Amino acid sequence: MKILLATAAAIAMASPAAAQMDMNMPGMSMPAKPAAKPPAKAKPKAKPAAAKPKAKPAKRPAKAKPVRKPTTPRHQAAPGGPHPASHDMSAMPGMDMSQPEAAPAAQPNPAASAPDGDMQSMPGMDMAKPDAGAEPAPQTGDDMSVMPGMEPADSPIGSAPAPAPPEDHAADAIFDPAVMARSREALRRENGAFSGSMVLFDLAEYQARKGRDGYRWESDAWFGGDINRLQIKTEGEGRFGKPIEDVEVQALYSRAISPFWNAQIGVRHDIVPNSSRTYAVVGVEGIAPYWFHATGQLFLSDKGDVRGRLEGSYDERITQRLILQPRVELNFSAQDMPAIGVGSGLSSFELGARVRYEIRKEFAPYVGVEWSGKTGDSARYARLAGDKPNTVQFVAGVRFWF
Repeated sequence: MKILLATAAAIAMASPAAAQMDMNMPGMSMPAKPAAKPPAKAKPKAKPAAAKPKAKPAKRPAKAKPVRKPTTPRHQAAPGGPHPASHDMSAMPGMDMSQPEAAPAAQPNPAASAPDGDMQSMPGMDMAKPDAGAEPAPQTGDDMSVMPGMEPADSPIGSAPAPAPPEDHAADAIFDPAVMARSREALRRENGAFSGSMVLFDLAEYQARKGRDGYRWESDAWFGGDINRLQIKTEGEGRFGKPIEDVEVQALYSRAISPFWNAQIGVRHDIVPNSSRTYAVVGVEGIAPYWFHATGQLFLSDKGDVRGRLEGSYDERITQRLILQPRVELNFSAQDMPAIGVGSGLSSFELGARVRYEIRKEFAPYVGVEWSGKTGDSARYARLAGDKPNTVQFVAGVRFWF
C-alpha cells in the first residue's frame, strides 16, 4: 500500500512539471502530446531500479583563444550547418524530449542557396530577365547607361551643335555696355590671336665725363604676337661737338621657345664707324631665375669676323615707383680688327647703376653712374687714337616706351 501511494504522488508531481516544460520556442518543433486519459485503476508496479549515479563531468580543457569567424546575418542561415548548440534543449540535463518519428524537411534558404550578388532569387526581388536568345550586353564599371535614369541619349555624343555664345552680360547692367564690349574684345585678343607692338628706349641719356660730354641711346622695338615677332634694335653713342662714334642696327626674327625665353636670328649692320661691315646674328633673350634680364648674341661678319655680346640687368624695387637697376655689358672678339679698333678677347665692358622714378610706367627719368673701359689690344688701339681706354661718367636720362 505504501508503494502505491508513493507512485501516485510521483505521477501527480510530474504532471505540472511536464506542463511547464511545454514551451513553444522559435525554431523548436515539438510533437503534440496526446490528451491525458483518465487515470486507470492503479496497479502494483515493480519497484523502480535505483538511478545510476551520474558520471562526473570531464575536466574542462584549457580555454583556447577565440577564433574570429565570419558572421552570418540574422536573416540568413549558415548554409549546410546544424543548429547552434545553444538552441538544442534536448542536450540539457533533465530535458528528455522525444522527437517525432519523421522530421519535416528543412525549407531551403533562398539567400543561402543563391549565388553571390544574385538578388533575383530573393523573396520580393522579382526582376525581369532578358530573353533566352538575347546576348547579354558587356558591362563595365564606366557604363553608366545601365543605372536607373541614365539611359543613353538618342543622338551620339558630340553630334549636337555648340550652344550659341551668351548675348546678355551681367556687367552691362552696371557699367557702360560700350566699355565692357571693348574689355571683352581685349580679353579675347590677349588670350587668343594676340598681336601688338612696343617701342622701348631703355637708355636715352646725357653723359657727363672728364673732357667732352657725350650722349647715348639704346632702343628696342617689336611687332607681332606672343610667339612670333619682328624685333628692331638700335644703339649708338657720341660726344658733343664731334661726329657720331658708333651706330648699329639689328633686324631680328624672335620666337618664344619657353615662357621666359625667346630665340633670335637676323642681321646686324654697323653704320658707323665702318659702314661696309654686316653680321649674321643668332642669340637668346629672356628672364633668368631671380628675374635677371639677360641677352646673349653671337655675330658673324661678312668678312669672317666672329664677335659676341652678353648683357644683363636687374630691377631692384626700393618702392613701387623708385627702382634701382644695376647693369653690365661685355663684348668679345675672336680676332683682332685694327680697322675698327677692336682687339681679340674681352674687347670692352660697361658696369653701371641707375636709379629711376616711374612717374608712370611708360615714363621714368633716371640718374646714375657708369664705368666703361677697353682691355687688351682694344685699349692699345684707343691710346694710339688719342682716347682714354677707361672713363667714369655720371648719367641722367629718361626711360620711356609706347
